[in-house]
Amino acid sequence: MPTTETVQRAPTRRETIRYGGTVVGGGLLAGCTGDDSGSTTQSTDSASAAADDSDTVSISPMGEVTLDSPPETVFTRLTHHAGMAFALGHGDSITAMHAPDYYDGLWNQFVERLPGVSVDWTGLYSSWEPSKEKLYDLDSDVHLADPAWITKQDGWDKADIEEIATRVSPWFGNSLSDRHAEPAAAYAEGYEYYTLWEQFELVAELFQEQARYDALADIHDELLSTIEADLPPESERPSAVMLASADIEQIYAYTLSNPGFLTAHTRPFGARDAFDGEVDSNSVVDFETLLDADPDVIFLLGGFEPETSLPERREAFRSDPVAAEITAVQDDRLYPQGARYQGPILNLFQLEMTAKQLFPDVFGVWPQYDEGPYPDIPEDEQLFDRQRVADIINGEL
Repeated sequence: MPTTETVQRAPTRRETIRYGGTVVGGGLLAGCTGDDSGSTTQSTDSASAAADDSDTVSISPMGEVTLDSPPETVFTRLTHHAGMAFALGHGDSITAMHAPDYYDGLWNQFVERLPGVSVDWTGLYSSWEPSKEKLYDLDSDVHLADPAWITKQDGWDKADIEEIATRVSPWFGNSLSDRHAEPAAAYAEGYEYYTLWEQFELVAELFQEQARYDALADIHDELLSTIEADLPPESERPSAVMLASADIEQIYAYTLSNPGFLTAHTRPFGARDAFDGEVDSNSVVDFETLLDADPDVIFLLGGFEPETSLPERREAFRSDPVAAEITAVQDDRLYPQGARYQGPILNLFQLEMTAKQLFPDVFGVWPQYDEGPYPDIPEDEQLFDRQRVADIINGEL
């Protein structure tokens, strides 16, 4: 298939969007009609016209994607994409997502603090290992998922991806930016990595919701500015680690400043890696390893999930003779976290909570939390305006 001419559209408020690669229009792959059709290579004028069309957006690894109208039904696999649709006021458009009941419960712990906003993802198709047949059944208007990740699943290759794009609807998503992972060979050339908010901007363009994006991005910028202005010097920052475990027999450890959007809520704080580079993120560790690292702060991933008992997790540390010696345990600095595959709204909440958990003397004390929704922090202690966020999600700009 000949490639279309690479063109550059007018820059957005934060970056220039580059175009090139496959164009998907009305769910059909374009540019494969043969050299004698006269349509395989765009002229500069026609390419510029396409770039000015708000329905045409480019993202790696797909290249250009064109929708005839904003999508009304959206397939997702990972929750950072579902969270983007939600932030743009399209939370009810989701047809599939990973562990929908789990993440519905988790997301609603935060949504509770947004007046007039609701989300219900219960009972959706669980898409961690999606089948091609199910994607035909769902018949979604767009697949907000990364084909470079989908093809890592058994039963999927690039031909299957192109079949779904042709016969159902295009793909538009990027997931390997999570930790800057290597793509499969079929997508390795030219694969680009995005921050959470860079990718959110592209998704907003596809949904024709640039105004919502701009308004939320302003809040995010303001929050980051507040954090950056008041951060203590590096020598005064605590050491920290994030842990995830169903039980204390298998504890996964995550460091907080790795490249990728999984650390979009921790990297801005520059907390010191408790492992000092000796333990890779996503490694299994035991209490002895944690005591050797001796973090000042421990984040407990999934601590907001309604079925998780945070008091029981804390007690598991306190009652173990080794874990009880860890500084974070002795100082009662074991804090809940939500999700690493966060959308923009969870990112705002998690930036606020992480600020308070790491630096209570600077950003205000994190309330004692055992269960239920995100704490109802007094308005004068909030780091972003809940009502303003709710209004944006509801389209009241």
